[in-house]
Amino acid sequence: MINLEIPKKYEFLVGQAHQVATEIFRSNSRKYDQAEHSYPKELDMLAAVIEGMNEGGALSGAGAGAVGGGSNGSSSKAKDDRDGNRNGSNMASLLGLIELCWGDVGLLLTMPKQGLGQAAIAAVANEEQLKRFGGKWAAMAITEPEAGSDSAAIRTTATLDESTGEYVLNGEKIFVTSGDRAELIVVWATLDRDQGRAAIKSFVVERDNPGLKLDRLEHKLGIRASDTANFVLDDCRIPRENLLGSPDIEPKRGFAGVMQTFDNTRPLVAGMAVGVARACLERTRELLSEAGVEIDYDAPPHAQSAAASEFIAMESDWEAARLLTLQAAWMADNKKPNSLQASMAKAKAGRTGTDIALRCVALCGSIGYGEGELLEKWARDVKILDLFEGTQQIQLLIISRLLLGKTSAELK
Repeated sequence: MINLEIPKKYEFLVGQAHQVATEIFRSNSRKYDQAEHSYPKELDMLAAVIEGMNEGGALSGAGAGAVGGGSNGSSSKAKDDRDGNRNGSNMASLLGLIELCWGDVGLLLTMPKQGLGQAAIAAVANEEQLKRFGGKWAAMAITEPEAGSDSAAIRTTATLDESTGEYVLNGEKIFVTSGDRAELIVVWATLDRDQGRAAIKSFVVERDNPGLKLDRLEHKLGIRASDTANFVLDDCRIPRENLLGSPDIEPKRGFAGVMQTFDNTRPLVAGMAVGVARACLERTRELLSEAGVEIDYDAPPHAQSAAASEFIAMESDWEAARLLTLQAAWMADNKKPNSLQASMAKAKAGRTGTDIALRCVALCGSIGYGEGELLEKWARDVKILDLFEGTQQIQLLIISRLLLGKTSAELK
């Protein structure tokens, strides 16, 4: 039977993540929101700490990236396997990430040696590639000016130069989270535009590659501590060994290999929204208490103040999003197909997180709207979590296809 309580083996590491969120993220949150594009030097000291925590799994992929790392105690793992109920690195990543996003999403996204690109590496890399690229700061470049939520419309090309054994990449990538600071960029490109989705593969490009040219850094509504880069790939040459997964174009399989990345990252992005929403709820409850608003969980909503009734409704919505997110991570740990649950969690948590943040700002009035509180910042930060890794509309489309058994050609 699925158990969605925090596993005891992760309690200590989740506590460590919460401590980092409290003492480093929260204390520097406003500073780097106001100093956009400035690198948070305070995060450098975390590198060694993160590596140590990764050994236990709680922060493996806490930068919304790798989900394949992390070790479990032998006795715990044995019991998990006997019960058929394993809580592994996906659950550990998610739990650690929720705590860190309770602190600050932007700082979480710019943590050293993390990154969205590690999800692609964990999903489809071979053993040699895992050894070569694992543990490095890896960003992921999917979005293009002509291809936003429709990943299948990617136009960036990858052509194999037989004379040198190198792939030559050409195209443009936009909205690359932590793109300027990362060590690696995982670029989605097509081997043959005429063959559609099946020809789309992911390629690892070193950040200092001369063919990878930084075009600009974006100014954003939220997550300002994290840099968001736009790149031009101009005859960017990489070794053929930097193609992740199989180089073969398999029309019947589509681009399932690269799309598996989203099954890993969408529960993590959902967890980020869960963490921000929890921060909003906790601070709002404190402010309501200071204002003399009592919340009675034993009384029906209509018998309480409007503010208390709305707060209870938001908590219920948050709990539903949290449980969906935990379920998607648990399924991944237990090798159960989770594409449907990953999209459901992303859709629910992304929308709920945004809704809760704005409602909390409204409940707290002028206090919630001013810079004296982090509520207004959280309301700006959380919106991206409903957008990247697939917008709300894309998630609902994917959910509809999976529930109805329709292909992308049948249901657009």
